[in-house]
Order: sequence, then structure tokens, then C-alpha cells
Amino acid sequence: MFERPRSGERAVLVRLGIGAPLDPEDLEEFTQLATSAGTVPVATITGRRDRPDPRYYVGSGKAEEIRLEVAAHEAEVVLVDHPLSPSQERNLEKLIGRRVLDRSGLILDIFAQRAASHEGKLEVELAQLKHIASRLVRGWTHLERQRGGGIGLRGPGETQLETDRRLLGQRVKVLTKRLEKIKQQRATGRGARVSIPVPSIALVGYTNAGKSTLFRSLTGEQAYVADQLFATLDPTVRRLSLPGGTQVVLADTVGFIRDLPHELVAAFQSTLTEARGANLLLHVIDASDPRRSEHIAEVERVLSQIGAGDIPQIKVFNKIDRLDIQPRIDLGEDGQPTAVWISARSEAGLEQLLRAVAGRLSRAVHRMRLHLPLTAGATRARLYAAGVVLDEHSSEQGFDLTVDLPEEELAALERLPDAVVSAAS
Repeated sequence: MFERPRSGERAVLVRLGIGAPLDPEDLEEFTQLATSAGTVPVATITGRRDRPDPRYYVGSGKAEEIRLEVAAHEAEVVLVDHPLSPSQERNLEKLIGRRVLDRSGLILDIFAQRAASHEGKLEVELAQLKHIASRLVRGWTHLERQRGGGIGLRGPGETQLETDRRLLGQRVKVLTKRLEKIKQQRATGRGARVSIPVPSIALVGYTNAGKSTLFRSLTGEQAYVADQLFATLDPTVRRLSLPGGTQVVLADTVGFIRDLPHELVAAFQSTLTEARGANLLLHVIDASDPRRSEHIAEVERVLSQIGAGDIPQIKVFNKIDRLDIQPRIDLGEDGQPTAVWISARSEAGLEQLLRAVAGRLSRAVHRMRLHLPLTAGATRARLYAAGVVLDEHSSEQGFDLTVDLPEEELAALERLPDAVVSAAS
């Protein structure tokens, strides 16, 4: 159904500068995308145009150049680092005689390879179906001659297309319902997490910034780490203890990338949900990357798109082992940590990072005395399970606890019958 490149296929890469000179860094990232999908780039064709060509996107002369390169290198697929319209994709395939995949199709293929959870696989399949819905005509070009009418020649091609579109529509509805059910279950789980109050932290950042390496260093978990784009697609969530004993939940999320098509954001909605629901974001940045400012801006743009732009954030400048920089914490005008310089691989600066996180969360988390009646044993058990109880004294009147909790959670506990919240001594 989805014409994905097969591992080891020889690929010709196409990247143009539209209205501006071609940036070598963009071309390098596209090459990484191609290799992450499992293809073997055998030739790269570049150029510049003021605007895309309506027929081929690349122009007729450049399209002919692609055809010759494909023949010379016996390439099996052409990967174009631009969004192609269905007609542009068909026209290129007809001229070249090989499959053509645009940027969106290539990213979707990588998503399909990386998704491991049931939810992630459903989201990728749904995104793929929506992507190919407008391209169904490619599979039925041999019936185009029948569309002109004539006795015995009316309709079969369009009838097949209508059937395929109807089947696609039905599958989209099934997947949408399944995902809605999963999201409701996830919301229920998040509600349970709220009732057992634990601050949550999400690692976000440009792909290959070192988020999964940092996650592994902080939690000791064997998170999947690889020098490739979108190495992590499904979210990984683990418990982490901060200095002072505060328990938090840490989530590793998918890496962002340049020009991520808006419709593909939904293809990793599950991992971005962890970012939207976090109390604090750790924005991991490759400190050694000369384009780090552009990557920071791209991440901030996507965070705003998904409704996480206003969540408190600490910038984590990673890979300082590649630079002559020592670990340090940068403070803002209010004295709060705004950035930490570390090396996740060598674990230099991790103690400073944990102190900075604890410092930022201290604004949201309050140490209070909580009195619970004897009838609130279930609430007491949940607080212990969350690891937020620092001290306890019990009597015939109930339980007196010292807890570290966010203000909104303390307010919720105050609404329990006979519960009393007061400042810790």
C-alpha cells in the first residue's frame, strides 16, 4: 500500500535551493534522513530555482539530469527533499521510470520503522493513509484510457479508484476510533498520575542532540541510542529522584527536525503528549552544532504548535566534551537556572543539571504539613507510592505527613473531608 524504500536500495537524492542558495547543512541532514530509512545514496543532484516548477518541481532540464543519473547508477528510488504534489510525483515517476518519494513520504517511512508501541504504529498508519489518499491514482494509470468514455470503456478506472478511496476512508475511521480510545486511556492514566502527584519532566530537542543518551545517564535505563534521525519515536517514561529526595517522572521524546510537515506532527502525537503535560521541559541542545540557534528556534516553533510553548524550560547544552567548556549553570535575572552545560556521554555536569531541575521545580513544589483523617488511608497510600512523603506521625486523630507537592495538588487535597494543609515547620 505505502511504497516505502527497501533496505539497501540505491537512491538518488534531490535537493534544491528555492529562492536562496543551497545550504550544505540542509543537504547533510537530508542525506542522514535517507540513510536512516535504510537506503544507500549513490548520487546527489542539487540546484537552485526562484520558484518550484509546476510540472516536475525541479524543472524539465533538472528532471532529465535526474533520469540520466538514475540510469548511470542503476538507482531504484529517487528521494526529493521537498513536498511534491501528487501530479509532480507522477510526472517524475513517468519520466524517470523509478519510484519517487518526497520528504513527507520519507519521514513517514522512518516513523514506520521506528514505531514500537501499538499507539505509535496506529498513528503512523493513519498518517500514511492520509498521505497516499491523494496519490491513489498512481496505481491505476493503466486505466486512464478508459476514462474518455465509449461503449464498453466507461467507468472501470474511476470505479476502482472510488472503491479504494472508500476502503481507505473506512480504515481511517477505524484507526481514528482506536486512537481516540487509546488517548482516553492515556488521559485516564494521566489523571491517575495527577491523583498521585509527581512532577513530570520531558526531554525535548532537535534530533541527534543527545536526549536518549541523557535519559540513559540520568535513569540508568538502557534507552535505545543511535546516531541516526528519529532513533526514538515512542515515549519512554521512568521515575527519577532529585537532590533532596523529590520524586519526578522523566520522559524521553522524539527529536524534532527541520521543516517537519505539519500533518506529520500527529504521527508522533503520543510522545508529544508527554511534553504538553510536563511541569518542566529540558530542551537538549547540541552545543557543538554551528546551527544550534536555528535548531533551537525550530524546536520552539514545534512546541508552540503542540501547545507546550508556555511550559517552564531549562536549556541543556550537551556535548561540551567536544568543546573547551566546563560544566556550569546559567542563572536568569530572577536567580533561577535557565541553562546547564553538560556532557551526557561522559556524565560531566549531571549533578549540576539535577540541582538546577530541583531548583526550578521548587517554585512549583511546596513542602507542607498535611493532616489526613483515618478514613483517608487510600490517599495516604497513593502519596507514599508517589514518593512525596518525607515524614509521618500518626495518632488516633489521623495521619500528619510532611509532603512535597505542587500547589494545585495541595489545593485538591484540602478539599478532602477533615484534611488540613499547613506550612511545614
